[in-house]
Amino acid sequence: MTWDILNIVGTIAFALSGTFVAMEVKYDIMGIYILGFVTAFGGGAVRNLLIGVPITTLWEQGTLFIIAFVIMTVTFFIPSVILHTWQRWGDFFDAIGLGAFAIQGAIFAYEMNLPISAAIVAAALTGTGGGMIRDILAGRKPLFLKKEIYILWTLLAGIPVGLGFVHSTIGYIIILILIVCFRMLSIHFAWHLPHRNIVKNN
Repeated sequence: MTWDILNIVGTIAFALSGTFVAMEVKYDIMGIYILGFVTAFGGGAVRNLLIGVPITTLWEQGTLFIIAFVIMTVTFFIPSVILHTWQRWGDFFDAIGLGAFAIQGAIFAYEMNLPISAAIVAAALTGTGGGMIRDILAGRKPLFLKKEIYILWTLLAGIPVGLGFVHSTIGYIIILILIVCFRMLSIHFAWHLPHRNIVKNN
């Protein structure tokens, strides 16, 4: 049940996120579907390739494909006034997708009895992989490479789940809330990790 809920929450959130990005860059309806689908399912596909799960398992998610398709279609036909209000929540939807899929990826690795390092990587790739593909197709710098902290928050799922410290629905919900809260705080306060620029001498 927890797995299904995380799948549905993440799929809806990332399908909306992909739709909003596609509209921002003025893609047509086919572009919206493509960006929406790769955002919702791209992270899982990258994760499966990395940890050895057959990529064909992606096509066993028929219900989720239908949910994503309905969400994107409905969003496309929503009046502009309402859509503009919803669009302001784009970062929030993305944060929900990040958290839900990061937890899902960590659970996937843990249940395969993979080491903690695999759980951390699976959480990071499942949470950010779809958004990375989305941003590349939209001609934007991938969100997780920008200065606001993004991919780091997937550690909140990868470490405790990968170590087996959290394995209850309540625990997963708490992790999801923490990831969403920290992600939104990092946007609001412009938190960023240390970085350097190489200055060339003339």
